[in-house]
Amino acid sequence: MDFWTTPGGWTLITLGEIVLVMVGVLISLAFLLLADRKIWAGVQMRKGPNVVGPFGLLQSFADFFKFMLKEVIIPAGADRTTFLLAPLITFTLAFIGWAVVPFAPGWVVSNINVGILYLLAVSGLGVYGIIIGGWASNSKYPFLGALRSAAQMVSYEVSIGFVIITVVLLAGSMNLSAIVEHQAGWIWNWHAFRFPTLVIMLPMMGIFFFSALAETNRPPFDLTEAESELVAGFQVEYSSTPYLLFMIGEYCNIVLMCAMLSILFLGGWNPGVPVGFMASWPPALASLLLFVVFALKIVFWFFMFAMVKAIVPRYRYDQLMRLGWKVFLPTSLFAVALVAAWKVFGTA
Repeated sequence: MDFWTTPGGWTLITLGEIVLVMVGVLISLAFLLLADRKIWAGVQMRKGPNVVGPFGLLQSFADFFKFMLKEVIIPAGADRTTFLLAPLITFTLAFIGWAVVPFAPGWVVSNINVGILYLLAVSGLGVYGIIIGGWASNSKYPFLGALRSAAQMVSYEVSIGFVIITVVLLAGSMNLSAIVEHQAGWIWNWHAFRFPTLVIMLPMMGIFFFSALAETNRPPFDLTEAESELVAGFQVEYSSTPYLLFMIGEYCNIVLMCAMLSILFLGGWNPGVPVGFMASWPPALASLLLFVVFALKIVFWFFMFAMVKAIVPRYRYDQLMRLGWKVFLPTSLFAVALVAAWKVFGTA
């Protein structure tokens, strides 16, 4: 019997895939964080980081070692155990979601049929790290920031959930790989451009994008870190490695949202043209090319996240909640009804 078909071999393969995904995401985060700072600097006519390494490419690694070498300071009145547990929860949950993301045909750690439900469950748990961090700090400012973040994340998760339902109705599956395969072929097969539902799905893509900004506490919805009101936010008492874990978790969630936008609306790894010409290619080469296509789509959405941060002024908190509950929620719910009606009556 081949060792790799045994339970022990399967376990080693799965662990190897997990490590590969984690290392790949962490390295990409280092350069995407640099890109975020460079884009923001470019909009403001600054150079941005340009000293550490050629063109500043090693700046994120220098920041990493700075955080690792700094002293971990825990406030005297803080609950020590939960204070340190909170960033670990945020960091862990941020990476768990990547287990069901298909990077290319067959390139997925866990190709489960309920991948959408899995992601919704993991994103719902993510708020606990923030609430625990704000409470354990034993200070009113981080606690208020944590309450704001919890309300904000819960509010916009509802809209994201309804938008995802419209995609599930179109694809007929909650498996992310099946959703990508449903968009195979030409670019007009992508959910964002598929006729006649594009009149619904294009606005849904916009709602998902702006809800993702709020879900990940990105500007203009970074009300949990509004310095003029809260000093810094739920992580104001954190420093050194615990603070770094919070930041890695936040950026990991941002890139995950970019991946979900690409999968749900822009065809995932599909390049927008039929890939039948790849049938004679070595499978590894074809998969690598499709992975590059998927990565470029993630980079595009991350660029959009960075541009919004650079050019859009911050909302007030009441405006943020009104947008989520009075605009996005009714619109996405109405879209679910329209797509469901079209699936039942429009294709007959």
